[in-house]
Amino acid sequence: MATQNTAPKRTPKAAANAEPNAAAKARQKSVARSTKLGPEERAAAISRLKEKELDILVVGAGIVGAGAALDAVTRGLSTGLLEARDFASGTSSRSSKLIHGGIRYLEQLDFHLVREALIERGLLLQRIAPHLVKPVRFLYPLKKRVTERFYVGAGMMLYDIFSYTGPLRPGVPHHRHLSKRQVLRASPSISSNFLVGGLTYYDAQMDDARYVSTLARTASSYGAHVASRVNVEGFIKVGERVVGVRAHDLETGERFEVRAKQVVNATGVWTDDTQRMVGERGTFKVRASKGVHLVVPRDRFQSNSGFSSAPRRACCSSSRGAATGSSARPTPTGTSTRRTPPRRPPTSTTSSSTSTRCSPCRSRAKTSRACTRASARSSRARATRRRSSLVSTSSPTRCRGSSSSRAASSRPIG
Repeated sequence: MATQNTAPKRTPKAAANAEPNAAAKARQKSVARSTKLGPEERAAAISRLKEKELDILVVGAGIVGAGAALDAVTRGLSTGLLEARDFASGTSSRSSKLIHGGIRYLEQLDFHLVREALIERGLLLQRIAPHLVKPVRFLYPLKKRVTERFYVGAGMMLYDIFSYTGPLRPGVPHHRHLSKRQVLRASPSISSNFLVGGLTYYDAQMDDARYVSTLARTASSYGAHVASRVNVEGFIKVGERVVGVRAHDLETGERFEVRAKQVVNATGVWTDDTQRMVGERGTFKVRASKGVHLVVPRDRFQSNSGFSSAPRRACCSSSRGAATGSSARPTPTGTSTRRTPPRRPPTSTTSSSTSTRCSPCRSRAKTSRACTRASARSSRARATRRRSSLVSTSSPTRCRGSSSSRAASSRPIG
């Protein structure tokens, strides 16, 4: 008995749909799709950059360049990304590493900017890069009992409300009001003289360099040709239109040309130098901004959160921590929360070190020298009082003739 063929028949519509799928698979094989950016992937990307004309070529692999390349390649455009050094080797690896909504912009009534930044913070924490972004707790000490607590508390409540307006939850706890005792428990080194309480709120912190590298790898996985250590030395022009670049492979020394329909300049603070290679004056100027970040050792102050602001008259260690805005080392679980007094600086310190330790003298050198002299006079007075107490309580011969007694009397107290 003959067997009957039970294979389904292909309709003309199914055959028509199969042809585009086969063409798409063929295109995928011709594009390097790998999350790895090693030497082999780099060589393959450079060979493809030399062979065909691209739709978009991005120069500069910082956060802007990597993001532009990822955006272009996910829209179906053939994309290339060139970097003269390493990914995020410029400004993108020298940021404050904070993912925040900008709570200070609430005072400027820029609500749209704060809301947009908070929604992006939630997306980074919950969906895009939860392995690179983590919540950070901040402490805001208060000096006034009613007005400041109401003013700052209203702003932080609005901050939390904006964080809930996105498609995802904010990913961080909401703000809390703290009493004076709770603030001292969270930060034992802060002075309690002018402290009435505080508030805590959360923002996020990230590894900026790893984040840029992840963007570049993601763009490569979608088909972008990514190559680092390739310096752009000039541009190819046809009339007034830029149609490519002249590149130099810093690893092999080879020079080649890359053709593209559009070239994106994402070189950051080097934008003016890149535009100068085109031979024309740029349509806009990039003015570099300067931000100073002070790095303070964690043993200078004890706190389980970062400082957003602090009273002006605080102990030296807490005021320096508040100026930096950096997070402190958390207090180990189970340890005592007893307030520890700040360490008194030795009298042998110079005027420069005294100016960094003394809060009232941190801005004026003249006042700093006066404070140094006052501190020296105070130490001599304490030594004199101690010497007089030794004379009254011990034998005169031992006090006058013993070298150890003289050394003890001249040693600063504390």
